Amino acid sequence: MARPEAPLKGRGATYNPENRFRREQREPVDDGWLGTAEATGDSGEEDAPPRLKTVVRIQQARTIIARNDSPDIPFNQSINPYQGCEHGCIYCYARPSHAYLDLSPGIDFETKLFAKPEAAKLLRDELSRPGYLCDPIALGTNTDPYQPIEREWKVTRSIIEVLSSCDHPLTITTKGACVVRDIDLLAPMAKKNLVRVFISIAMLDRDLARKLDPRAAAPQRRLEIISELATAGIPVGVNVAPVIPQLTDKDLEAILEAAAARGARTAMWIMLRLPREVKELFRDWLAQHYPLRAAHVMSLVQQVRGGRDNDPEFGSRMRGEGQVAELIARRFEVACKRLGLNAERAFDLDTARFRPPRPKTPQLDLF
Repeated sequence: MARPEAPLKGRGATYNPENRFRREQREPVDDGWLGTAEATGDSGEEDAPPRLKTVVRIQQARTIIARNDSPDIPFNQSINPYQGCEHGCIYCYARPSHAYLDLSPGIDFETKLFAKPEAAKLLRDELSRPGYLCDPIALGTNTDPYQPIEREWKVTRSIIEVLSSCDHPLTITTKGACVVRDIDLLAPMAKKNLVRVFISIAMLDRDLARKLDPRAAAPQRRLEIISELATAGIPVGVNVAPVIPQLTDKDLEAILEAAAARGARTAMWIMLRLPREVKELFRDWLAQHYPLRAAHVMSLVQQVRGGRDNDPEFGSRMRGEGQVAELIARRFEVACKRLGLNAERAFDLDTARFRPPRPKTPQLDLF
């Protein structure tokens, strides 16, 4: 896909980079058949590119729980109800995974989505297996479980229903407003110490948010979500992610203050990560939206990444290195201490309550 002259309204990526697994490359060529507005005498509307629509396809998964052994990630297993994400966050580190589906990590990642409607059944089967060891399941580790299509597909809710029925602990990370729909499930689980929710907020500037997270809930709405969850008795924290030097880091303390005032009890932060195609997508996004600041932003990014656009090493990839990273880490630590965030010593969820779900059989359906 050719790079447009102006950013696409309502989308994060500005173009579709080539799939890194393809040998061939495609480039648009004007062969003269379409004509121009001057030649045809029309308004030129027919020559405009078609409006990008979100298309959801069903993915037939064989398993649903993904295991993790990364030493710098605080969970061992996770579930992703969807692949691709309509929120369209330009910085999303999950974008490169779309290449495995023979699609582009760019606009395809935001418009060609995959849902797993059999997730609840697969989860029930996996939890019922002999020898399964209960450990909190993380939702929202790759793509957002409460992205807009969840309102219709309800895959995330079906997963939580299974976990709730067998007292299995879970954590949720999201920036989607739809999470409040499931308070009826999450609140009873919270009383049993079975759930924690983290709301991601990278900035408070609404205009910047529309460009960085074009289809996610506005930052002010996410703060309201924290309040609603806290009022319902659900332990909630704020995830200041990603921190982008010279672009979003100015809001760090303000985000923590606003979240704490609305009931957040914990906080964490993650430095901007630009793996594989994301680095070129982000550079193009900067050139489109902030051309006068682009060079300075990337200079600071490279300072925290050892002179590169990205650092994939365990231990440093989440926080970065150098003076800029150390300053951000210190600011975060001081603010959290002042606001009483992360004051609790233990955040372990209860795994002792878990009881494997009873497998559904035709014979049981008779009773």
